[in-house]
Amino acid sequence: MDKRTFIKDMGMIGAGVLVSGKSFAFKRDYLPVAPFKPDTLAYDFNALEPTIDAETMRIHYTKHYQAYIDNLNKAIVANTTYANQDILSILKNVKASDTAVRNNAGGYYNHSLFWKWLSSKPTSPSSKLQSAITKQFGSMDNFKKEFGKAATGVFGSGWAWLVVDNQQLKVVSTPNQDNPLMSFTEAKGTPILGLDVWEHAYYLKHQNKRPEYIEAFWNVVNWDQVSKDYAQLA
Repeated sequence: MDKRTFIKDMGMIGAGVLVSGKSFAFKRDYLPVAPFKPDTLAYDFNALEPTIDAETMRIHYTKHYQAYIDNLNKAIVANTTYANQDILSILKNVKASDTAVRNNAGGYYNHSLFWKWLSSKPTSPSSKLQSAITKQFGSMDNFKKEFGKAATGVFGSGWAWLVVDNQQLKVVSTPNQDNPLMSFTEAKGTPILGLDVWEHAYYLKHQNKRPEYIEAFWNVVNWDQVSKDYAQLA
């Protein structure tokens, strides 16, 4: 069963909860406000195999991602402080103590970015991004090693990120669904690439072998999108 057939069977299209896929990381013309809706995948669930299997993608997108969206909308109804804020403003303004909004806004935003940073087609960094990576880390291989250490070093659940901070590239990590844009996180910067290291992102295929999953991730990175996101910040 392909992605669209499954979603239709779930009644999601009929309920009008899907929107066309757009990159809203940096574009001010598309920063959604509540009620939030899932961003449409640009590929089918099986498109990233063998790196990410179809069942993992199906569950990740239709269950985990959708749950963050549903719970974020509920949290904003309960806490109207954030009712008229777009998702980027929510991330920047949310208090650490507002756990329902914090966790679910992060879950929604982080995953919406993650989907667009994946691709079934081999791509390469732009010359501008490649030069910046080489300048900052010495080489692409050194960057991948540092990114891999950050992803492996997350205790429990969280994310590894490549961010732009003060015009420089940095590798950082955050726990759970925190994002470097949140004011209270130790990690700072605007993400241009991220890896979900929650077990639900890889356990069906890689079991407890997180380093194996991290290494395989490079096979499906959408460097075209990462390069576009970098170009808007550098």
